[in-house]
Amino acid sequence: MQTFNAITSRVFDVLLAPFGHRWAWFDLLLWPVLAGVAALLIYKLVSNQKGIADAKRRMMVSLLEVVLYRENVLGVLVSTVKGLAQNLRYLGYNILPMLVMIVPMTVIMVQLVANYAYAPLKQGDVQLLEVTLAPGAGSSARSVTADFPAGVAVEAGPVRTADGRVFWRLRMLEDGDQVVTLRAGDETEPKIIPVGNGPRKVPVLRTRTWEALLYPGEAALPAGSAFETIKLAPPDRNLKPFPSGEGGILLWFFAASLVAGFLLRKRLGVTL
Repeated sequence: MQTFNAITSRVFDVLLAPFGHRWAWFDLLLWPVLAGVAALLIYKLVSNQKGIADAKRRMMVSLLEVVLYRENVLGVLVSTVKGLAQNLRYLGYNILPMLVMIVPMTVIMVQLVANYAYAPLKQGDVQLLEVTLAPGAGSSARSVTADFPAGVAVEAGPVRTADGRVFWRLRMLEDGDQVVTLRAGDETEPKIIPVGNGPRKVPVLRTRTWEALLYPGEAALPAGSAFETIKLAPPDRNLKPFPSGEGGILLWFFAASLVAGFLLRKRLGVTL
């Protein structure tokens, strides 16, 4: 996971925001369109275009038979079954292209979210830092300690729960990427808290699970770490007129890439 995130982040750190992170609209317009075009080209290359066209034609024939022979119950039933069979055939032709497309599409979405979904905290903001210990890691919540930089004040905590979670309530005092050092037994792990200094990639979550692939802002936790997650919840960045936050970017990406693909399908000679 760490190697994959490092490679994709290095590539997209160059490709995204050529005019700076303040110009989020540029990438939020460009990349869904590019993703839609890439999806069409992959679909055309990988899918059985002749089979898809034939399945669609046969589905239409079955539908017309149902309409034309609607008074013949047996004929309607036979045509309906044939239409459903062709529909399953059509869906089958789409499985492989979808599996091939899911990797590049997910990488683009993850990088857009990492770069534009969240805003750095501001001086005076109060935020919870949450640590969850891995089940069976051999460490207890009582063993977890933290060292905080001068730019972050601890207002409350650590609060430890029976299920292996530890919380601190923090107040931001200075701009910059403040680094908290967390310890569980002999293990030490850093967590970045971004404060001020304008829009940029904002790290949210460090984890040792597969979810690390969805949060490339920081390095994943080692597979054998005593920590399951180290989490911060920064505010959503205001992206008006685009939808804001993680959910908003994902919604916009899906909608814009689908529209782009639909509008460009004939020009690229793709049968959907």
